[in-house]
Amino acid sequence: MHVWGDDHELYLRGALDVHTAADVRQRVHTAVDRGVGDFVLDVSEVEILDATGLGLLVAIHRRAGRRERRFVLRGVTPPVHRILVITKLHRILALEGAVAA
Repeated sequence: MHVWGDDHELYLRGALDVHTAADVRQRVHTAVDRGVGDFVLDVSEVEILDATGLGLLVAIHRRAGRRERRFVLRGVTPPVHRILVITKLHRILALEGAVAA
C-alpha cells in the first residue's frame, strides 16, 4: 500500500486489507488529528478492500467526527462501491466521485 498526501487529503494505492491497515491507520490518524475542515481519502487506486479495511473506514469516520471534521471518501470504484452498498456503509460515509458500476 502506498499512501501520500497531506493533512487535508490522502491518496491510497494498492490493497486496503489486514496486511496494510495498521500502516494506513497511523498515517490517517496523524492527518485527521493535525488538520482542519474536510478530510478526504482518495481510494480511486485501491484494488482490494477487505473487512479490516472497512473497519478502518468506519474508524476514520468516527475519529474525524470527534475532531469536528467531515470524512469524505473520494474516487470510489465500482468494486469498492459494491462492498459499501452491501455493508450499507454508503449510507454513513460521504462519497464523492463514486464511479457507477
